[in-house]
Amino acid sequence: MNVLTRFVHAVRGWHRPLVLHAALMFGLAVFSAVAVFADDRLLLGEPVWAKPMKFGVAMGVYSLTLAWLLTRLTKGRRVGWWVGTGFALAGVLDVGAVAWAAAHGTFSHFNQDTDDVARTVQTVFSFGIMPLMLATLVIAILLLIQRTGDRALARALRAGLGLAFASMVVALWLSTSAGSAPRTEVDANGHTVSLVGAHGIGDPDGHGMALTNWSTTGGDLRVPHFVGLHAIQVLLAVTAILNVLATRRPWLRAERVRARLVGAAVFGYAGVFAVLTWQAKRGQSVLHPDAPTLVAFGAVVVLALVGAAATATAARRQTVELAAVHA
Repeated sequence: MNVLTRFVHAVRGWHRPLVLHAALMFGLAVFSAVAVFADDRLLLGEPVWAKPMKFGVAMGVYSLTLAWLLTRLTKGRRVGWWVGTGFALAGVLDVGAVAWAAAHGTFSHFNQDTDDVARTVQTVFSFGIMPLMLATLVIAILLLIQRTGDRALARALRAGLGLAFASMVVALWLSTSAGSAPRTEVDANGHTVSLVGAHGIGDPDGHGMALTNWSTTGGDLRVPHFVGLHAIQVLLAVTAILNVLATRRPWLRAERVRARLVGAAVFGYAGVFAVLTWQAKRGQSVLHPDAPTLVAFGAVVVLALVGAAATATAARRQTVELAAVHA
């Protein structure tokens, strides 16, 4: 049985609505990737289908992670099932609205026009965004009241979901505080559209880097939003790597050691998320950090590395001492 076959077999036991949702998202991402080349319409200099493609990939990865995570619950499994199902339905609505706007060559976010497409997207967003936040929060609370594995895994899951929730709060700032001054832009059909809000702070949208379209000339809250949303995947990868290394490094076999190392990774990741948010709110591009930002990043990295090094040194010393006692 190859890796793909084993993965498909395992997925069958995961939360089915979320698995189906992930499949739809990945399908949309593939369709959008083809449409990027087949449809030459541009929106603020970016292909109209680029946003649905990115949303499809991001939401697909996140929902697949939640689908697996809900199988780890030992308490509140029924609540978790319903919450996960609500997340899947809300996700379809939200990303569907993004794709609907792209198909019509207009803006999905910040669009204040009164035509049918804009009003449909506005209505969907008003109902769809809050369930995503609440579902993430409820699942995070369920994780806090139970053990879902060893201490390292539990710490990674709790911190990852906490950061994901924080990233969704940052996403709300996009519509309430980022670039709130009204402005007009031209959509892919040549129509003038009224926009209130922007991804960029200190500079309007349209000055973005390749692929991500994050602002190169101002702050951009999409950066911390992306980093926080995918914290759980990064922290799970750290946990998995430590588990693999533990088979070769005796000092890593103690559960508390791996938990402390994951804690150092959580501190570093959360610190980077906080600094990126602070940087964006000050209207500063992620590509052009000033001295205070660099100092903040440096402090986070140094403290995280010192914590990890102290844990590793103490664990190695204890392993050597125990080996000497039993020699």
